Order: sequence, then structure tokens, then C-alpha cells
Amino acid sequence: MSNEKMENLLNLALDATEREREKSLDLDTGYDRAERTWEVIVKFGGTEEALRGLFAEKFPEEYDRIRITNLRNEYAILLLPEHIVELVAALTEIEYMEKPKLLFFAVNNGRRVSCINQLQTVGTEQGTLSSGRNLSGTGVIVAVIDSGIDYTHPDFRNADGTTRILNLWDQTIPADSVADPFPAENGETSFLGAPSGYFLGTEFTRAVIDRALEQTTERERFALCPSRDISGHGTHVTGIAAGNGRASQGRYRGVAYESPLLIVKLGTPGERSFPRTTELMQAVDYCIRKAQEYGMPIVINLSFGNNYGSHSGNSLLESYLDDMANYWRTSIVAGSGNEGASAVHASGTLRENITKDVEIAVSSYEPSLNLQIWKNYSDEIAVSLIHPNGTRVEPVRQILGPQRFRLGNTDILLYYGEPSPYSPYQEIYFDLLPVNEYIDSGVWTIQLVPQRIAAGNYDMWLPAGGVLNEGTGFLMPSEETTLTIPSTAARVITVGAYDGYFDRAAAFSGRGYTRETNQVKPDLVAPGVDITSCAPGGGYVTRSGTSMAAPFVTGGAALLMQWGIVDKNDPYLYGEKMKAYLIKGARRLPAMRDYPNPVFGDNGIIVSS
Repeated sequence: MSNEKMENLLNLALDATEREREKSLDLDTGYDRAERTWEVIVKFGGTEEALRGLFAEKFPEEYDRIRITNLRNEYAILLLPEHIVELVAALTEIEYMEKPKLLFFAVNNGRRVSCINQLQTVGTEQGTLSSGRNLSGTGVIVAVIDSGIDYTHPDFRNADGTTRILNLWDQTIPADSVADPFPAENGETSFLGAPSGYFLGTEFTRAVIDRALEQTTERERFALCPSRDISGHGTHVTGIAAGNGRASQGRYRGVAYESPLLIVKLGTPGERSFPRTTELMQAVDYCIRKAQEYGMPIVINLSFGNNYGSHSGNSLLESYLDDMANYWRTSIVAGSGNEGASAVHASGTLRENITKDVEIAVSSYEPSLNLQIWKNYSDEIAVSLIHPNGTRVEPVRQILGPQRFRLGNTDILLYYGEPSPYSPYQEIYFDLLPVNEYIDSGVWTIQLVPQRIAAGNYDMWLPAGGVLNEGTGFLMPSEETTLTIPSTAARVITVGAYDGYFDRAAAFSGRGYTRETNQVKPDLVAPGVDITSCAPGGGYVTRSGTSMAAPFVTGGAALLMQWGIVDKNDPYLYGEKMKAYLIKGARRLPAMRDYPNPVFGDNGIIVSS
């Protein structure tokens, strides 16, 4: 029996076989096959101590295998033996439970066209944003949660060669695997571990990084601090937000070039080491805790996302980020994703007695494919799935729980969900799994037959992040509502991308608005096409994406927080007030007449005042 306090995808994953989980892109995320445990996100009532006491009472034989990572505002990450997951979800104290989702990572010219240069030059008018000194981010922490950083890059070091990084938490390096470079007085070897209160990865302090930078060879350096940025994504993003340009004599200097840095490298070691939403939530919690310890305001940059969810801003991840955006002196910035032109979203409005066919092209050698249909619960719709050869699954039964079918050489795993305490919308989830190695290619059809319609609107999403083969996607896609999650969170500052060379929208930029709630997203856009910034190895590289746009706003927010909080011109310049200032200061592109709009948001592109 499905548990209504658990999200649909978790219910389906618990019902799925080992083979189905292994073949699916999403179902086994958070599941450890060797230990037979699940990592889950929960919203609970009460305290961590009470929760621990409850688990000790209810599950004494399994208590030693239960792990609790307590986050702020009654959120937690739990590690649970598989056979007690549903029992834990059924506890009165557990309000809701979700499984983790995979996350996918989505300065020269950019700094000029976003008008950051004006903020980095000395002004004269007292009490304004141009008052009397350079704004450089001094006293405001820039936190980048991403793929890591090349901590040896000159742009992240001070003039004396020391690091600008306050702390580096590498979630992919197992705890107790790196010797502490500062041995105990008794000479015993000690090892670095995870940050206090967490169970994942290894934390490197500024002192450890500086000791590593003092070494003369790369081998010695990385023996002390082995964290690396393999993809270069996080290094590039950090360079835009806060690189000081030392390796280019200032030519490729970032925005908040004197901000101290907090870096979290997301992910877990292992075969499928994509970062997950659970690691992201822990990273945000860690960054805010650190900012409080240092007594400094903080801007957090998130340049990644996924497509699973209603895109309405009401998942546990989104509600958690909304809560954290109100905590301490914090601003959270997220890119809107790169799915605007990727054919992963389709939408429409149904009318009674008019059948709607939605076609999906599936290219050869596609190992699996999942599809979400989100609709209003009051609408009654018969849904059929048609194979490229014309065979079909007749209208699926509108019953809560999993259903299974086979068409050709493709197994169909389906879950017909119901509204949850956190979402009033209904989800129908299809997972296409191969009988052998690949699902059948060709044009698949989702047929929607309206039976009783109140609202009629529907949305469908395929996986984001470029995980599908080229040529797989909706034949008639919709560019709107292509924001990735968590950029759909209400209090997050959501940033789209535009082409600063030609003053036009970037085709790839994820577009709004949020589904059903129709909140204006993105909030604004920033340069995201052909942006030059730091690369591992000490040089620079050019990249495009909303991943490159978000750190312009992150750096800009750090400058404003320096002016407001550090320089005492506006001690409350963070959170929603920061968003309002950024939107008000944005300029409008002449090509777009109506504002707000799903492309450029409330007011246009980031400027300095």
C-alpha cells in the first residue's frame, strides 16, 4: 500500500525490483545496494533529540544503522535500512518524506555589459552605491556549491600567495583518508574528517590549504589537500563571482574580487557520483552555519538543477531553500537551467471530447527514459501510451500505486499519484526501461482523452541536464516553464542568461513562469554566453550557460551587501530585499515590450543601480 506521506517517486522506488532500479535513471538514487539502505529527506516536528529518542524506542534493533543529519528548521537527511523506510514515514512526527534527486550542472565582456565595472570604481556621492570607495566584496562571504575548485589558481589567492578560501568541504573525499598536516603534540598521526555535525566527505580549513600551497611540488601539495575540480565547472563559476584576476593582470577579474570564499564540492564517491539534492541541502546548511561562525553576511551560488517535480516551488528542497533564504544574513542565487531549447517540456490545455496526442521522439541507443505528467487533481483524463509500432497500453487505471506493462522490448513502470501535503497537483509518472540494453526507438505517443475537465492545463517533463541522447525529446515542445528545480523556489534569486554581445535572450536559458503558481521567474537575467573565467591549471576558458549568469548576480549581491551591511548603509540588505533591489536596478532590453515576462523576468538584465 502506498504511503501518502511519501512522494510518488519514493513510493515507486520502494516497490520497484532491483533490476528496475538498476535500469532506471532516477529510481535508485539514494539507494545503497550493498547496505540495503535509503537516504531520504524529511520534514519533521520537534527536536533532533526527540527524533533520536523516538527511533531508539521504535527501532532498537536497527538504531545503530540509522543516521540523522539534522538541518535547520526541522529538516533532516536520514539514512535508513530499507525495510523500515515506510514505518518511519508513517510516524506521526514525520510530516513528509522524499528521496534524493540527481543534480546536473548547467568575465571580461560579461562584467562590462552587466555594469559591474561602475560598482568597482570609486565614486563621490555619499550614501549612494557609488560612495567614496571601491566595492569589492570585502567582508561578505561568497559561497559556491558546485564541482569544486582549483584552489591553486592565482585568482583565488592573495598577493602573498595565501588562499582566499575560508573552508573547502569536498564531499567526495572519504573522511579519515587524508592525514592532518598539523600533527598532535604527542606525534600521533591524525586524520581530517567531515565537518562537525555531518557524515560526508572531508573539510579542509584555510590553514590546511595554505600549508598545501607552501609545498614545492604538485604531488606534495595534493597529498595535503587532494581536492580537485575535474570538470572545471566550479572553478569557472567561482572565477566569475569572485576571481581577483591575478593570473591575467586583472583582465579577467570577477565581480566580488575581494570576498572571502566558502567552497563545497558536491557529490559522493562511487560509480554513479552525480551530486544529489541531499548533498545540496547539507551544503547550504553548512555554508550558513559557517557564515554565522565568522559573523559575516553570505551569498550562496547554485549553478545546477534537475527536472523532477511539479515546478511549482513546493518540494521539500524548494521549501527548505525558501526557509534558508530567511535565515541569518543570507542571499541565495540559482541559475534557471539550460533547458529552454532542449525539447524536454510540453504543455497544453485540454477540452472535453477533444483527444490530445503528445509525441516523443526516442533516438537509438537510449538506455532508459522517464516522463512526468502533472495536472490538476480535479481533471479526469484517460491516459494511453502508444509504442512506435502502433501497439498501445490502453487507458491506465486511475488507481494509486505502481502498474507494469510491456510494449515491444520496453518495460513500462507507471505510478499514478495523488496530491500530497505539500502539493495540490497530481502526477502520472512513466519509466521506460529496456528489456535488454536499450528501449525501443521511434516516435512514442502519450494520448490524453479528457473525461471531466475543470481546468484542463497539463505539463510534461523529460529528464534535464543533457542525459538524453541527441534527438530524444518532444516533437512539439514548449519553451516556457523550462526552469530547473531548485530555481523555482520562491525566495531564491533566479537568474536566466542573455547574450551580452548582441543584447538578446540566450536560446538555452530556462524560462518561466512557475507552474500553476505563476510566480515570475526568472527574477532577472545576466550575461551567460561566451563568458571567460578561470580554468583548472591556472588559466582561463570560455563557457556558456545560466551557470555562468548566476555568479554575476552572486558577485553583484556581495557588492551590495558590502555597501549595505559591512559599510552600514543598509543593514537589512539581504534575502527578499536583495532580490527587490536587483530587480529594481535592472534595465530592460528594447526588444521586449512587456514586463514581466517568462524570458527576462520582472525587469530585465542586471545593472549597478
